[in-house]
Amino acid sequence: MEKVELAIMFSGGTDSLALYALAALGHHPILPRPRHIHLLHMLNGMSRFHEFPRQRLEAAQKILAKQVPLAEMSLPDSAVKLPEALMVELDMGRLFQGLWLDSYEELMPRYNGKNLVCVACKVAMHTRAIIYCLENFIPHLVTAYAKRQEYYPEQTPVFMEKIAEFSSRFGIRTYFPVYEDLDDEMVTRHLLEDLGLPSTGGGERKCLFCQTLTTATEKEIGQYLDDMLPLVKKYVELRQSGRIREAANCFPPGNAKIMQKTRRRKKIK
Repeated sequence: MEKVELAIMFSGGTDSLALYALAALGHHPILPRPRHIHLLHMLNGMSRFHEFPRQRLEAAQKILAKQVPLAEMSLPDSAVKLPEALMVELDMGRLFQGLWLDSYEELMPRYNGKNLVCVACKVAMHTRAIIYCLENFIPHLVTAYAKRQEYYPEQTPVFMEKIAEFSSRFGIRTYFPVYEDLDDEMVTRHLLEDLGLPSTGGGERKCLFCQTLTTATEKEIGQYLDDMLPLVKKYVELRQSGRIREAANCFPPGNAKIMQKTRRRKKIK
């Protein structure tokens, strides 16, 4: 089977660590055998403990390197090794601001007053990941969303369906190979412990919004995505064509409206 480039949205938490291990060892039937693994770690501008994910990855690589099966017996032992993994930090803070923080006072009434900050953050993450995949010719993008965490609005079926369809417009297959497998936290811990990997928390950066309360239903989540994804599509297309000024204008700063009103008042006076 031909090996491909694979991108994983990697937080450093137990689920994304488990997904990386499965991909690196070739132990999941849905995941392609990767030539290289691109671990995309997102920076939203609101997180702390930045060293945690990289430390977790480096420790895991040392452990997994000792467990690589000799799957290709025709090759010398030295040729059978873990796929090369590159951890890349991608800043999507400006997108996050444009999708929610800059205009949340205007946006919330449209969606029954629901807090969609984490949905907006994940849209920004996926957008930045899609751009990375386009620029690096990576056809597969996977995440470690798990069914047991569907209380997070971005790990609901409506979000996954719409973001996968959006990704496919750019020729990238986005999918969620462990969504059912890791439905029970015990399964994740069992898998990691079986491989000798850390099985408890501590690998993620700590995000200011990670425990934010939201009562948003799939209706509001779907409405928000239907409104925002066309704008995000325009942004990606403009950016890919080098029209950076127009791309930036897709998400102007929230105080731009106030500045415009102030200028108008000064002209009137």
